[in-house]
Amino acid sequence: MSLLVASLNSGSNGNCYYIGNNHEAVLVDCGISHREVVRRLKRLNLSIENVKAIFITHEHNDHVAGVAVVSRKHQIPVYISAKTRQHFNFEVDEKLICTFESNEEIKLGNLAITSFPKQHDAVDAHSVIVQSKNTCAGVFTDLGKPCRNAIRYFKLCHAAFLETNYDEEMLEAGSYPLALKNRVRGDYGHLSNKQALKLFIDHRPPFMSHLFLSHLSQNNNSPTLVENLFQPWAGETEIIIASRKNESALYRVGKVHYEQLQLF
Repeated sequence: MSLLVASLNSGSNGNCYYIGNNHEAVLVDCGISHREVVRRLKRLNLSIENVKAIFITHEHNDHVAGVAVVSRKHQIPVYISAKTRQHFNFEVDEKLICTFESNEEIKLGNLAITSFPKQHDAVDAHSVIVQSKNTCAGVFTDLGKPCRNAIRYFKLCHAAFLETNYDEEMLEAGSYPLALKNRVRGDYGHLSNKQALKLFIDHRPPFMSHLFLSHLSQNNNSPTLVENLFQPWAGETEIIIASRKNESALYRVGKVHYEQLQLF
């Protein structure tokens, strides 16, 4: 069964990703306002009523700013890790909060969602994959480095939102104070363009049809620069820049037999 995927917004000003099928979907993070979520879904001919859950990767504001209002207005359950729930107040109705365990598969209709740990400077940060039978899409942003978990699940994906946060030379030459530069490029910060490209080259599955270059820094990256870096290696994979200003197009991604998917 195929999946429908789109970025509603991607960047330090707000992150929100849509993954679903024809009848049900989830949002991975909700860092933009309710008005913008509904407006952008409508422009993609999608309905908020199809959204069955919001999965939160971590508590930073650019990933959660809109979650309380969206959840309340549409009575959408919010899934977060137990540890994150203990340490952060999302201002979400208690009856709508659900907790997940790392690597637990949660079934919502024909969707199966798995959240797995990642290295980022948050309470209990996770990345997310969504599967519909034989098709898989994943969100791999806010990564300090491409750890074993990221590699493991990236290999399953027909479509992936992959962080390309900064160009190393632009960050070094830029105006950020040294402490912030070190946070960004540290093992619990963000992925550089070069780190992301190496992950893509070394571990892209042969069936990956779409790659969204995501969470680009406004100050330390350029959409043209990173797209030009990836295109020579793209092959049959379509490269899409996930904008920090508006939604992407809606893409339908296909399926592959499970025997082609190998975890290690």
